[in-house]
Formats: sequence, C-alpha cells, structure tokens
Amino acid sequence: MSQITELTEETFEQEVRQAGLPVLVDFYAPWCGPCKMLAPVLDKLAGDYADRVKIVKVNVDEAPGLAADFGITGVPTLMVFRGAQLLDSFVGVPSPRDLKASLDRAATGVPAAHAAAA
Repeated sequence: MSQITELTEETFEQEVRQAGLPVLVDFYAPWCGPCKMLAPVLDKLAGDYADRVKIVKVNVDEAPGLAADFGITGVPTLMVFRGAQLLDSFVGVPSPRDLKASLDRAATGVPAAHAAAA
C-alpha cells in the first residue's frame, strides 16, 4: 500500500508548508509515461524515508493553480520543501542516486553546497 498522499489545492498549504518534516512533492499527470515509471521509485522511497521525509503527489490536471504557482511546465517535476523553503527540484525523472542524495540532505538539514563539498 502506498504511503504517498494525493494533495489538492486546498490541502497543499497544511500538508507541505506546515509539515513537521521535509516534503518531496511529485507534480505529475496520469497520462504521463515518465510519471508512471517514477511512481514505484517514489513508493519505495516513501517507505525508506517514512520517518524523515514525507512524499506527496499533486495531479497538475486537477490542481492547475498549484502548477501555475510553482511554474510547472513539464511533468514529472519534483520539488523538495522544508516549510515554505524550496530546497531542491528536478524536472523529468532524476536518477535514484540524485533523488536519494536530495532527500538525505533535506532529512539532515545539510545545504546542497555543503553536501557537494563533503
């Protein structure tokens, strides 16, 4: 069973910006082939990072206001937030390694510049 919650324009603020954990938002569309390929990767990460990072989905066809607010022009687009702060983003399907590195940085609070230098 997926641990990934589907968000709407009404639930985004509470579930992302007011969350106690960093949040990975998957902006997707049901007709998007690459989005479908990414889904099992995100399901696995949701289990692996369950206590450290929250993973949610936004259907851009059903939440066009959110897609416009965040300048989503292609799907999938993944954005990692801590509160209202955007920490990282990917357009297209990132490698699992890059995605895990981003989630690790978000979970530990290490800025990307410091992580790259380490």
